[in-house]
Amino acid sequence: MMRKTLLPLILLAAVALLAALPVIGSRALVQDLFMVLCLLVLALNWNMLAGFAGLVSVGQQAFVGIGAYTMFACVILWGMDPLAGLLVGGLVAMALSVPVAFFTFRLNGAYFAIGTWVVAEIARLSLGQWKALGGGTGTSLPKGAAQEMWGAETVRALIGGSKAAAVDALTYWLALALVVVMLVASWAFLRSRMGLGLQAVRDNPMAARAVGVDPTRLKALVFLLTAFGTGICGGLLFIQIGRISPDAAFSLLDWTAFVIFIVVIGGIGTLPGPVVGVFVFYGLERLLADFGTVYLIVLGLIGIAIMLFARRGLWGSFLQHTGLDPLSLSHAAPRAGSAN
Repeated sequence: MMRKTLLPLILLAAVALLAALPVIGSRALVQDLFMVLCLLVLALNWNMLAGFAGLVSVGQQAFVGIGAYTMFACVILWGMDPLAGLLVGGLVAMALSVPVAFFTFRLNGAYFAIGTWVVAEIARLSLGQWKALGGGTGTSLPKGAAQEMWGAETVRALIGGSKAAAVDALTYWLALALVVVMLVASWAFLRSRMGLGLQAVRDNPMAARAVGVDPTRLKALVFLLTAFGTGICGGLLFIQIGRISPDAAFSLLDWTAFVIFIVVIGGIGTLPGPVVGVFVFYGLERLLADFGTVYLIVLGLIGIAIMLFARRGLWGSFLQHTGLDPLSLSHAAPRAGSAN
């Protein structure tokens, strides 16, 4: 009981400390942790898709790029505020995920994974033809667009820094808010009857269908919602970066391969797994940043070792050896004679 009482307090303290970093920490640290938080958002979405819905996609960079390009179009072509462009980017990514799901849901296993990658490549090549946004070479946000977006002046007054530092702080806080919303919403969803049905579909679709669960409907819902979250995160990333190109926005390595690595080493199919994985990834990145391609080789070797010797990831192994699960997703069995 005490552990259940302390856990929310520990989590709130951690969020409060992270929220205070733009005020008490350096700008370089804020920029680093912004990228960590964005990778965590992408990892939470991919984990929901692959770890809980059983949809192993290697094309989530499609929704990162679509969200980012939509945000740039909103700002450059239609004069919208970048923050409004974030929401539009998420909605466009979700809308485009409908025809993508219609095509890829006809495929299974490795064919589904390849199908999502093909869709991402089609999106990259198509947006590379959009001359108004720079074509294949890309374009940059208009000068001052990020520094004049909603809330930037308020943040600047709060932290007392430059306009660029205010943009970094604002995007950082938005990324932190996305992480908190994703974690809370994911936990609430997975603890619901619908979440239980989703996990049943992942484990045994035929048995789930036999007890009245509609696998296609649940998977489609998760696919659409993760596309929305991924699209918003893509727009947020490129507000901070300030420049976009097809290769950067649809990077398989940056927005999917690294994300898969984070989820695998942390623990796929567990809610805290991506959180553990992203901090391990960040630590390895800092430690091996000066070693060039050796850095990628080491990441690959670690990923292979985890898959061979700790298939449930670091968090899954922790649960297996200790039995402690502070964020349990288990459902209590119904009492005999209780109403359905």
